[in-house]
Amino acid sequence: MRLDPNNIPKHIAIIMDGNRRWAVRRGLPTIAGHAYVVEKLVEELVEKCGELGVEYLTLWAFSTENWKRDQEEVNGIMNLFRQAIEKKADKFIEKGAKLKIIGDLSRFPTDIQEGMKRVVERSEKKEKLQVNLAINYGGRDEIVRGVNRFLSVEDRPRITEEMLEKYLDTAGIPDPELIIRAGGEMRLSGFMLWQAQYSELYFTKVLMPDFTPSELVKAIEEYQRRQRRFGK
Repeated sequence: MRLDPNNIPKHIAIIMDGNRRWAVRRGLPTIAGHAYVVEKLVEELVEKCGELGVEYLTLWAFSTENWKRDQEEVNGIMNLFRQAIEKKADKFIEKGAKLKIIGDLSRFPTDIQEGMKRVVERSEKKEKLQVNLAINYGGRDEIVRGVNRFLSVEDRPRITEEMLEKYLDTAGIPDPELIIRAGGEMRLSGFMLWQAQYSELYFTKVLMPDFTPSELVKAIEEYQRRQRRFGK
């Protein structure tokens, strides 16, 4: 099937799952799967989305529940974030990517928080593709933080969907038309609970380190076969 250039999702979100299983199957340390995705795969997917005309790409890189993992793995992931800030962020910016963080940065080490904020500021004027990194992100946590932001506003009016949306991490970002989950699990696990109302869901057994741009094209092909009715 050829992709219809007039029916490319404006916003694609990916639940990046299966990194640890990929490493175990190859007899590698657990962190190797995460490292492969950071060092190679993300860049390829960002480039492909730019080529296809996708406007927003959201990557769920670290959930609010991931802190419960083995401390050695968590420390390794923190170091991968540091490497991404130092070595990868400028590449994305040079290619026209605007970077945004969704999730709660406050739990991260100070150097990672400051590094992420610097990267976001440097990329602010880029317009080719917005890459949203969901880190320390959970759908329920996002809604709770959004409600608390709303409650902090003086003279607040009666809450509506439109009003609450302005206080979510994704304020100003259209809901994803396509949410992809790699790794074989068939659930959202709390990802973008508010935004996923009418998203098309695509589940694949392909583990995230093997989710190449050609796998992304397969997902978009499936998306283009579907009829989106929005409850009508």
